[in-house]
Amino acid sequence: MSPLGRIGRALLAFALVVVIGTAGYIVLGFGLLDALYQTVTTITTVGFREVHPLSRVGEIFTITLILAGVGTALYMFGVLLEALIEGHLRHHMERRRMDRRISRMTGHIIICGWGRVGTASAQYLTSLGREIVVIDREPDRLRDIQHPTVIGDVTDDRTLEAAGIAHAHALISALDTDADNVYVTLSSRALRPDLIIIARARNEGSMSKLVRAGANRVVNPQLIGGRRMGSFALQPHVAEFFDVVMHDETLDYRMEEITVGSTSPWVGYTLEQMGLHASGALLLAIRTVSGQFVANPAPTIQLEPAMILIALGTPDELDAARQHVNP
Repeated sequence: MSPLGRIGRALLAFALVVVIGTAGYIVLGFGLLDALYQTVTTITTVGFREVHPLSRVGEIFTITLILAGVGTALYMFGVLLEALIEGHLRHHMERRRMDRRISRMTGHIIICGWGRVGTASAQYLTSLGREIVVIDREPDRLRDIQHPTVIGDVTDDRTLEAAGIAHAHALISALDTDADNVYVTLSSRALRPDLIIIARARNEGSMSKLVRAGANRVVNPQLIGGRRMGSFALQPHVAEFFDVVMHDETLDYRMEEITVGSTSPWVGYTLEQMGLHASGALLLAIRTVSGQFVANPAPTIQLEPAMILIALGTPDELDAARQHVNP
């Protein structure tokens, strides 16, 4: 039995003895408060005098109550002391505080699996100021991390719900096996049809299965790593530029996407009329509503709701660009 289960059992046994003792003294003619007082002083061995003189039946009942109650009280105090010494209560209170913190989070990102891929994802997301919740079935992996955590099997819907999937922005499934990633993707898509799901694939053959399961994007770290190594071999400066812009926290420049909202005042206007350059950000490409990428878009292209603008600039310039597109 878990430490908290033992505490609950001990408290229940103690409460039961108190109720039985109080009821017994009431039957013997005591008032409610006197009966409760007599019961507590008896089972805690305080040794005060009886509230009322006891008959032979009362004495026999008191002897029975002492034998049963003292052992129960000692057991309860021992279990509580053990829990305090070993830190079980502290751990339980910390868990409760973390659960309340997760329940208040919105727009966070859930990372399933605290391995190398999950750790790297968390480092990047936290560098951008995003809140994350980490799920893993191994408590030792989560012992010293600073992020909110949920210990459990991610293939269980209750674990995903405990991580706040109802209010999350996205979920990253970075588990060790493709089968687990497929299962988590299916469960997450069933719980949140609008959730952004990024899944890891160890084998290229699993990528199509993860897409069919509901993943928005599937990433094969080995494939991406191999392509990056090839890019460094042929075009090292281009590859390094994108690495620095996307991942170097010391550089002031970033590439970000800006979605044209349905209420944007620039819907129906051209890129030239919108004048995004006034914000200082550089428009590198757009993604049309149909999903097509257009690099170095012509200034005559008209803006449509849900069109994606990919811009380069400093954080201040990108904030100004977002405000300009969607005031």
